[in-house]
Amino acid sequence: MKRVYLIRHGITEANERWLYCGSTDLPLSDAGRAGLERLRESMVYPETAGLRVYTTGLARTEETMQLIWGEVPHTAVPELREMAFGDFEMHSYCDLREMPEYRDWISGDNDKNRCPGGESGEDMTRRVLAAFWQQLLPAGDFLVVTHGGPIAAIMAQLFPKENRSRYDWQPRNGMGYRIDFDGERPVSWKEIPASRMKLSITPEEERGEKQHAGFGGI
Repeated sequence: MKRVYLIRHGITEANERWLYCGSTDLPLSDAGRAGLERLRESMVYPETAGLRVYTTGLARTEETMQLIWGEVPHTAVPELREMAFGDFEMHSYCDLREMPEYRDWISGDNDKNRCPGGESGEDMTRRVLAAFWQQLLPAGDFLVVTHGGPIAAIMAQLFPKENRSRYDWQPRNGMGYRIDFDGERPVSWKEIPASRMKLSITPEEERGEKQHAGFGGI
């Protein structure tokens, strides 16, 4: 049996402002750090002993790992980063809604349509899944702190019979999934971390979780 943990980073300014944020290297916001500290105190995260630990190398994943687990040895895997939004990076729907290129992108198939100067959803998915299957999974149990889009892309491929879209699979900030494998075959999943008590969320964090069209601030 092989076990994998996928954790989404904490809240950033882009989450709070509903901005498209993929390749931009933002740190966690004050609310994001406070939210992770509360999660760490009230929830049960997996221990890292016996796990290979990865981040995407961006500040928001590095800070999330350190706030939850401390200074553990880890490796950065840039291929697991969020979708790059190109010309749409660090802009909101309100900023972009009159731009013809943006209207074309958002009104069509967001998976296939490529952002000007950036990626499409399919580009990101191919990149992430190649790293997951070829670099990470063959070497054994691991934990990765990554982004909402990559986590959702992985879960959608592993569990297609769930009939969930990539947006449905996207976890809340600081949360994610445990996946159990029989060899290379995924057999079960559960949400993590496990709750010790009812979790309360501040209005600022709640706003940070809402994302226009499933993309903004991820």
